Amino acid sequence: MFISNAYAQTAGAADPGLMGSLTTFAPLILMFVVMYFLMIRPQQKRQKELKSMMDALAKGDEVVTAGGMLGRVAKVTDTYVTVEIAAGTEIFVQKNAITAVLPKGTLKSL
Repeated sequence: MFISNAYAQTAGAADPGLMGSLTTFAPLILMFVVMYFLMIRPQQKRQKELKSMMDALAKGDEVVTAGGMLGRVAKVTDTYVTVEIAAGTEIFVQKNAITAVLPKGTLKSL
């Protein structure tokens, strides 16, 4: 009456081994692979294209700035570009402010 029943403990779970730990980390590994192909890789590709575009800027190229101004490149230095936005009107912008190079002949009014 005063003594409670004593039951035997069940045996502990067996060690899951390599397959158990692999299945535990599989979702994490899969998520990293998906993030790499959907986010990291395209961003690296875009940065590479922008760098090659900035290195290839030359006098006479028609460009679009980050502010949306269209113009023709008048002078290129290491970090700055002089862009002619109208006849006799030039602005100085940093190279990284150039977002796109337009096809030749896009700007006919300059």
